[in-house]
Amino acid sequence: MANAWPDVIVGCTGGGSNFAGITFLFIGHGLRGGVKPRIVAVEPAACPSLTRGRYGYDFGDTGKMTPLVKMHTLGSTFTPPAFHAGGLRYHGMAPLVSHLRELGLIEASAYTQTECFAAGVQFARSEGIVPAPEANHAVKGAIEEALRCKRGGRAETILFNLCGHGHFDMSAYQKYFAGELRDESYNEQELAMALAGLPSVSA
Repeated sequence: MANAWPDVIVGCTGGGSNFAGITFLFIGHGLRGGVKPRIVAVEPAACPSLTRGRYGYDFGDTGKMTPLVKMHTLGSTFTPPAFHAGGLRYHGMAPLVSHLRELGLIEASAYTQTECFAAGVQFARSEGIVPAPEANHAVKGAIEEALRCKRGGRAETILFNLCGHGHFDMSAYQKYFAGELRDESYNEQELAMALAGLPSVSA
């Protein structure tokens, strides 16, 4: 409809379904000999499975009831700090998304929630749409890509998925404007313990 093909695709990532929905079509097209856009996964700095997690076998749930799945994981016992993008608070990444990361077909970046809310406010003031906290991560990633192009004097088509509105997240925006929204960091010791407890699977 836009008569354009993306040079860069940005998606927010928690478990990977949203990200896969916006990117897999283009990744598949590239693997079949078509144009290969850059693919950027954006995750919360408080729960960074792609940027800080280990690629290995783990349980998909905290109760350790699921079959073992090979994925980027922070450990099934890892509990992220509270932050407002509830849909991105998952310890692992989807196996296919994780595999693409291992193959070098996608990139990953992580941002704090206040950075992402600032991007969401900028987007709302420009476009008249208030994004959900999860979608703010994609907005932040898209803005960073646009600034990269601006610095380099490049013209690129950037595609991102505005996956939800923030109509039910007004209290989070109120806290942001009141200066009450904080960037909570995960506990490094807890992360190390969770990773140390990953199941041992022979190759």
